[in-house]
Formats: sequence, structure tokens, C-alpha cells
Amino acid sequence: MLQAGFDCTLDHETEKHEPVNPAGKVKVKRKVVSADDAVALIKNRDTLTTSGFVGIGVPDELLAALEKRFLETGTPRDLSVVFAAGQGDGKELGLNRLGHEGLLRRVVGGHWGLIPKVAKLAVEGAIEGWNLPQGCISQLYRDTAAGKPGMLSKVGLETFVDPRLGGGAINSISTARQVELMSIDGEEVLFYPAQKLTVALLRGTTADEVGNITMEREALVIDSLAQAMAVKNAGGVVIVQVERLARGRSLPARDVQIPGVLVDAVVVARPENHRQTYKTQFSHAFTNRIRPPVGEIPAMRLDPRKIIARRCAFELPINGVINLGIGMPEGVASVAAEEGILEHISLTAEPGVIGGQPASGLDFGAAVDVDAVIPQNAQFDFYDGGGLDMACLGLAQADAAGNVNVSRFGARLAGAGGFINISQNAKSLVFAGTFTAQGLEIEITDGRMSVIKEGASQKFLADVEQVTFSGRRAARLGHHVHYVTERCVFRLTENGLQLTEIAPGVDLERDILNQMAFRPIMDEVVEMDARLFASEVMGLRRDLLHLDLPERIALNPTEKRLFINFEKMRVRTRDDLEQIRQRVEEVCQQYGQRVDVIVNYDGFHLDDDIATDYADMVADLETRFYNNVTRYSGSAFMRLKLGETLRGAAPHIYETRQAAKAFLDQC
Repeated sequence: MLQAGFDCTLDHETEKHEPVNPAGKVKVKRKVVSADDAVALIKNRDTLTTSGFVGIGVPDELLAALEKRFLETGTPRDLSVVFAAGQGDGKELGLNRLGHEGLLRRVVGGHWGLIPKVAKLAVEGAIEGWNLPQGCISQLYRDTAAGKPGMLSKVGLETFVDPRLGGGAINSISTARQVELMSIDGEEVLFYPAQKLTVALLRGTTADEVGNITMEREALVIDSLAQAMAVKNAGGVVIVQVERLARGRSLPARDVQIPGVLVDAVVVARPENHRQTYKTQFSHAFTNRIRPPVGEIPAMRLDPRKIIARRCAFELPINGVINLGIGMPEGVASVAAEEGILEHISLTAEPGVIGGQPASGLDFGAAVDVDAVIPQNAQFDFYDGGGLDMACLGLAQADAAGNVNVSRFGARLAGAGGFINISQNAKSLVFAGTFTAQGLEIEITDGRMSVIKEGASQKFLADVEQVTFSGRRAARLGHHVHYVTERCVFRLTENGLQLTEIAPGVDLERDILNQMAFRPIMDEVVEMDARLFASEVMGLRRDLLHLDLPERIALNPTEKRLFINFEKMRVRTRDDLEQIRQRVEEVCQQYGQRVDVIVNYDGFHLDDDIATDYADMVADLETRFYNNVTRYSGSAFMRLKLGETLRGAAPHIYETRQAAKAFLDQC
């Protein structure tokens, strides 16, 4: 049950708006008004919600008019703002226009890194501020529109959003509870109360004379419909900025994203305040009404960013659904395109993009060649429910327990964005970032890497400054998590971070251990794949699609021996197992006799989730097709793991091919 007196709104003192329609006290003959007249509808202590994702869908004409009115008249004052995704260019645009003391009183937002002017007010305690998960705010728009008291979610547990760890408050004056810990049937959940939203500042492409809004030239639809409904149902005012007008009720009904019954005022924006993104004035490719030529997005140059993106791409699940975060993970899309595997995966971005190739930088959120663009809240429903097969997210700080911080660094407030929703619920997770920051320089020569200048800031700390991702929770729940840098790779274990790979040419003690505030677990450390450090295409398509299985599994009929070469092969899914099974069956059935087998397991990787299935497959093949079987691996760790996995199968696992062959020669 909810506790009595629980504060489910930002503010109960908000003035009631007069209806903006012919029947109300404020008579408006037309919904199309000037920006100045539109923002004059905003009253002191109103609670605004604004649309946008980085620079996509941001109503800059309205925000500029609101800023101008405040600077000239001192009103409206003490506004509250609720936003989900970051809306700004990191400088002056978007919500940065509202970064004035007196104009704002409270802000609840998902990603703050692009609005430093507002973030500064919050960090310094000039306004009340909270950082909540982007997806939860997005979903809360919809639940608020439906008249629900709030939303229940597991997203945020054991992070800084958890009330036991701060409740998302940015400063000491932010004491109103915006999230509550509850228990349902003995299971912990978080309750996010509904906000009473009184003004929506939104954006579309075309409006007709009765206020129907389409978005045919927008790169995203985001949460505009849910925001408009939430405000309208609360008796508030919905103002929409567009770039052009049409005759009343002349727009195709299926193209209307915000019905006119929800819209009180329409403002036609100037072109400079209606850019498609903050980087691109307009691209037909971002509307996804055309498909751009293949290769229009150029390949990356070989640097730390590309090395990291390449190593992350090794984890891509064929036929899987993947989310790529902003920043370093953006490069994975470029690598996937360069390697020719985009058609075999579905890349997504949290504002609603499914398929295609996501854009980067201040174009982030847009994408080309997509399959669909859906509302942001629906995308987070899919994410939170476990729909992501893999996510690749940024890495700013990590500690020995595997906790990650991307949201707060001293006085710098970045905000979590969709990071918490995504990282808690993806089936497989990869964090991507350079090993150190601020000034790192490397050199790659003949496939070997050397650190020329170390970054001034360490990332692997004794304790992260803020827990955006809980390593302990992920380990306890058995999640698969990797931490990829340009010089090494870690994986999350029950006991914390384990170092598993190191770049060729990198000194373990000098370049890794001496640059960390803790000593990671180290059982067996192998070299990172040499292809990561070469200029040519890696051939990842061949690896991930197992196109080389005919070469890996071949029969020598003279010796009556089947040679299986699993060197550096990664087996992660049941589909992988089925391809192996089919190839062995094909070869052995054609031969028609039982065979001896030699298997090379050097550098082999087997996902723990399918180890039992793999053992069952091997036992079945042995029963049907094999005589004597011998295996080898130069890795003591792999020999131990295979010995445990293949119990009941032939136990012969040697260090070298020669030893394995010698065993068969004696049989």
C-alpha cells in the first residue's frame, strides 16, 4: 500500500490554467499563434514537460520565446520541468535556454550532460533537482495520462536512484520523495509517483488549422503523444511548434501523431529553431522515407575508439536485438557496417529506433535504413521486459565489484539517461571505454599496441563516485557482463572483476595494474585478437556467421580421421551448436563409417549458459559417429573447463596437437 500523505506530484501549488478554447474565459479564434503569445499562457510555478532527444524534436522556438519573456519581464518564475531524454547541445540550445536562476525552481530529468546550464543550478543547490532513469520518466508520461498514481518498476534498485542510496536527489535541498521502495509478494520494487504536469512544449512537422500534428520530417516521435495526453487530462496547456501549416482536417489521419483535440496552441517556428538535429539541418535519410546508399557513413580510422568498438562487436549476437549507447558504443554500428553484418543484427536506440544504422554525435537518436520508429516509452517497455539480447554502453568509472558510474563526477552532472533501464535488463552487457581518460595516446605498430602518453584520469577506482550500475546485483543475478578497453578486457564474476584479455605489446604491470586502484582477479589472461590492431577488415562476418565451418570441420578419409578446429571460435547460442551438429552429421553421414577425431580448443570460448547443451551434443555425436576422440588446448584453464564440461565423454585433453595425434596413433 502507498503510505498516507505520499507526495505524488512535484508541486501542489501550481495555478490552474484557463482553458484555451472558444468556450473558455480565454477566447482564441485560431490555434495558430505567435511564440510570444503561446508562452504567455505559462504561469508562475507551472510544471512543464518538454519533448526532445539530444536535438531531435526539441521545441527550440518555444524555449527561446520563454527565455526571452523571462529575461524581459521576470515572469514566469519558479517553474518546474520534467524531461526524460537529454535535450541540448551541451552549450546554449534546448533546455539550456531555461538555465536562469528564478526561472526554474525544480527539475526532474533523465540525462543532464547536454544541459550544463541547468545542471550547474542543480549541483550548486540553486534549484531542486533529481536524476531518475530516462525510461521510467518516459513510461510515467503514459501512466500519468491514464490517471494512474504512478509506476512500479525494478529499474533503479541498488543504484543511486534507490531511496536507500539517495533516491536520485542531486543536492541536499531536494528532499521531496520522487521514488519509494516497496515490497510486493516479498520482492523489492520501486514506485515512481505520477507528476502533475500543467504545460507541454512539444514539436511536430505539420499542423492543420484545428491542431492535428504530423511528424513526417522528424527523425523520432519520442513521447509527444503521451505527454500531450498527460497534460490535457490534468487540465493543462499543450503547445506544439511546427514548421508548416495545412488546411483544417486535410492531413492523412494515419499520419497524425498528436490529435488536435489535445492541442491548445500551435506555433510556426523559424528554420534556425527547427533543425532536424543539432548537427543536421535536414536529411531525408533521417526521416526514413528514403534509404541512403550503402557506405554513406564512413569507416572509422584505427584508434582506441575503433579498437574498442571492434572488440565489442565480437560479442554481437547474430539475429539478436542490440542497444548501443551514446559515445564510445556508437562506433560498434560503424564496425558492424564495415564488417558486413548489419543485416544480421537489429541495432536499436532508446528513443524508439529499431534496425538500421544509428547516427552518432549530435545526430545521436536518428538512424538510417531503419525497420521502424516507435514511441520512446514503448521502446523502454521492450527493454525493461528483457527484449535486448545485448547492450553496449559507455564506461566512465568502474570498481573492483564491477560497479559502473556514468552519471556523476564531482561537480559535473552527466545523468543516467536510459543507462539504468538498459544495463539492468539486457541479456548480455558490454561496457566500452578507454582504460584511462584525458590525454591518452597510443601507437599501433605491426599489430602491437604501446601507450605513448597515459591518460591523466584513472577509470578503474577503489570505489566509483556514484553507482549507476550495480555489479554486485548483476553478479548475484548471473548476468553476463564484459568491460572492454583498448588494452584489456575484464568480465564480471561473483567475486568481482576478472582480467581476461590483454593487448599484444602492452605490459601487464606497467600499463594495466599500475593504472588501477585495485588488483583484479587473474586466472588466465590471453592476448586480444590480433585483428583488432590491423587496418584491414577483420572478417567478422565469417566468424559470427560461422561461414568457415566447412574448413573447420573436415575429414581425412585416408587416415579415417575427422579434424575439428575450434581455435578462437566463440560458441554462445543454441543456433551455434546446431550449426556445428549439422556440419559434423553431414561429413560423417557422407563418409558412412565411424571415425577417429582430433579437436583443437586453443582460444575456444564456450558460453556458460549452453555448456550443458554442448556436452550433450558432443556425447550424442560420439555415440553415433566417433571411435576414439582426443582434444588439445594450450590453455590449462580451458583444459580444466573442458574436463568439467565434458564429463562422461572421452576424457583425453592434451596440451598440444602432437600429443593428441600421438594418442590416436597408439589406438
